[in-house]
This record gives sequence, C-alpha cells and structure tokens, in this order.
Amino acid sequence: MRKVPREKAFYFFTSIGNYIGEKASSIEEFLEKIKETDIKSLEFHISRGDFENWFRDVWGFKNLAEKIGYIRKMKVKGEDLRLQLYNVLVEHLKAEKREV
Repeated sequence: MRKVPREKAFYFFTSIGNYIGEKASSIEEFLEKIKETDIKSLEFHISRGDFENWFRDVWGFKNLAEKIGYIRKMKVKGEDLRLQLYNVLVEHLKAEKREV
C-alpha cells in the first residue's frame, strides 16, 4: 500500500475551517474513510473538486480524477454520492492490481 507524506494526505472537512479529525494517506485509507465519513464532508469536498484534485495532483491519477469529476458534474448527493465514490475507487484499485 503506497502512502503519501502527512502534508499531502487528504484531510476531511465539513466546511472551511471545520476539520472533522479524519485524514487519508493512501487510497485504501481514503476508501475506508468514504464508508464512514459524514456525508456533509463528502458533499463539501465533491462540490469544490477537492477529491479529483487530490487524485490528479498528489497521485497522478488523471483518469480517476476525471471519473470523480463526472460524479461532481452530475451533482450526486447523499448516500448515492458515497456509493458512487466507493465504486469508482474500488474499480480503480482492481485495475491498478491487474497492472502490477
């Protein structure tokens, strides 16, 4: 499992300045956080493009960032957002393992 340094980890907020005490330093950790994080945090970050920026800029996963961007553009909310993010990440991890 690849991890990024603490300063490049994804920190979850519900709004600007409202850190919820959760962070992810790997894609696997991010996947686990998606399952349990307050939906308000997921909606906050998706609306700002934070998830796609993190996957593109920190990890270099342009294709994954585009898929998350599509979810953002569709304005998916609530548990549907959680499920779609989770499924896109699981699909990405499976593809990554096949490439190794």
